Amino acid sequence: MSPDADNQKRRIFIVDDHPLVREWLTNLIHQQPDLFVCGESEDAPNTLREISAAQPDVAIVDISLKLGSGIEVIKNIKRLHPGIAILVLSMHDERLYAERALRAGARGYIMKRETAKKVIAAIRQVLSGNIYISESLTELFAGKFLDGRLLTGDSPVEQLSDRELEVFQLLGQGYETRQIAETLKVGMKSVQGYCARIKEKLKLTNAAELLREAVRWYEKPPAS
Repeated sequence: MSPDADNQKRRIFIVDDHPLVREWLTNLIHQQPDLFVCGESEDAPNTLREISAAQPDVAIVDISLKLGSGIEVIKNIKRLHPGIAILVLSMHDERLYAERALRAGARGYIMKRETAKKVIAAIRQVLSGNIYISESLTELFAGKFLDGRLLTGDSPVEQLSDRELEVFQLLGQGYETRQIAETLKVGMKSVQGYCARIKEKLKLTNAAELLREAVRWYEKPPAS
């Protein structure tokens, strides 16, 4: 197909740290007559530079990335390129992450377990300027505002801020405090402060309890 034909298509940029996922998505998108993958990235630091060069219509972003957080990537894309629509495609529980992603600036959230047909439908939905979330998530969000009240959710982890959740997840993956600081590009004291707030919110008394809870949560995430 000629470059001119590609220029007539809507441009999609893929941000995912798994090569097989990027390859699958690229093949899926290139089967569509009006869509074209204009670039890809596997880590947070390079994403913004490469997106600036590619100028996509849609960025498909995973929550977990090499050397950073998908939530922070979403925030930075919306800050620097507000015209780019963002769709999150992730294995992470939508009940915990979808609302955070939408607040950060994403226009949709879809789980990796969904069918190829639904993934394409989600891409087209955000391209049209609309929001895409699952039916079960729509019901959950609606329930949060019944009678003007907010529901707290099933897990105390939902009380954590975006950055606190990142720290908690990295702890669960076995990262030490210094590694977390390097990964998130923050100081050691900042990480220690996040850990203190996490312990307070989860009603944990010491660092050992925090580590055990983080590992338990990471190895057995909330059920969808």
